[in-house]
Amino acid sequence: LLQAAAGILCYVGAYVFITYDDYDHFFEDVYTLIPAVVIIAVGTLLFIIGLIGCCATIRESRCGLATFVIILLLVFITEVVVVVLGYIYRAKVEDEVDHSIQKVYNGYNGTNPDAASRAIDYVQRQLRCCGIHNYSDWESTVWFKQTKNNSVPLSCCKAALSNCTGSLTRPMDLYSEGCEALVVKKLQEIMMYVIWAALAFAAIQLLGMLCACIVLCRRSRDPAYELLITGGTYA
Repeated sequence: LLQAAAGILCYVGAYVFITYDDYDHFFEDVYTLIPAVVIIAVGTLLFIIGLIGCCATIRESRCGLATFVIILLLVFITEVVVVVLGYIYRAKVEDEVDHSIQKVYNGYNGTNPDAASRAIDYVQRQLRCCGIHNYSDWESTVWFKQTKNNSVPLSCCKAALSNCTGSLTRPMDLYSEGCEALVVKKLQEIMMYVIWAALAFAAIQLLGMLCACIVLCRRSRDPAYELLITGGTYA
């Protein structure tokens, strides 16, 4: 069970990293990745803990089981920290995006697109949005003023339309919703994945600690075990 939990935790952490890479130009605070880093580390540690727990249970080692419980407790505390950090950074997402998105849009270059420009086109297509608050935001960008063709990037065009040129004379061809709110929503969803994963597996670890404690209590009350200890022979 712990090995499966470890695999899922690592998957969640990797998913956060991959998704963040698509939106990192809109979010400058790299410390937001700390929960993802911690959850991957926890997943790796859980895999090792699972092996220790299995060996300790099979061999009925009190020392091994006690070590297993202590490590699980430390990992449980770490996951509580992940949940707290997740909520802290989730609350900061809106301010961070609001602080950086205007700069990203002002630096857009549709002729020789750099990474930030490609990120804007990706987000607009992926989230089906246009501009910061709506498509009219493009009118204040350097790129729009330089091109002088009264049109927005083709990534603003609705996917179902094949003849869209991005012209502002046909606003019905463009996505009407702005990207800022959708980027904030997406990043907050990513953070919630981390929070829910940490909470779910914290509950699994509590169950694991409870089971290990029950086994330890039974071993300590086992008369045959006590007799062996008294006689100088260890199980």
